[in-house]
Amino acid sequence: MAPAQEQINEKYQQPMTAPRYWKQATRELAAADPVLRELITSAKGLQLRSRGDAFNTLARSIVGQQISVKAAQSVWNRVIAAVPEMHPEALRCHDADALRACGLSRGKVIYLHDLAHHFAENKLSVDRWHAMTNDELIAELTQVRGIGRWTAEMFLIFYLMRPDVLPLDDIGLQNAVSRLYYKGKPRTRQQLIRFAKRWEPWRSVATWYMWRSLDPVPVEY
Repeated sequence: MAPAQEQINEKYQQPMTAPRYWKQATRELAAADPVLRELITSAKGLQLRSRGDAFNTLARSIVGQQISVKAAQSVWNRVIAAVPEMHPEALRCHDADALRACGLSRGKVIYLHDLAHHFAENKLSVDRWHAMTNDELIAELTQVRGIGRWTAEMFLIFYLMRPDVLPLDDIGLQNAVSRLYYKGKPRTRQQLIRFAKRWEPWRSVATWYMWRSLDPVPVEY
């Protein structure tokens, strides 16, 4: 690998890690919630993991917006084949039509180029992210085109591994709570907020297990 590429990787990547709080969180959630206790037991050996790459995590989240997990993985595989050295400098210079040929919509190509531009031009406070509150970081990330609150919350969960994020707009979370706790009856946002208080301060972990109830294969952004 060329020295310049090593510097780029060093700047944007960290070793893949798992949350230190996972055992404590699962123990406390299992004691408080019988439904979660069963899910935790059935998913034994699995846990949230971070790829350790902020830029790739956000790019994958953009690619995965409004499509299935399987479709998102298929498109991402084609993107990686087209841009094997996936870093901001390479992506922002990559031809838009070539990215469209990977299965991306015109909008998502624009969003990915804007994300790459923000990283390459140091328009994001990357070095401060670990010290910022959830709301501060969401406010910063949503300045990038194509990143809304849901995408920013996925970043909080999958990259920063914040333990108490509740992504209210996540369809998987909504469907799982409805199916597992309310016999399929939908919940409003306020009802979901009140319901999830039983999971504090581990709402990210509980959400991860809600996803496992729908798809046993963990998604990693």
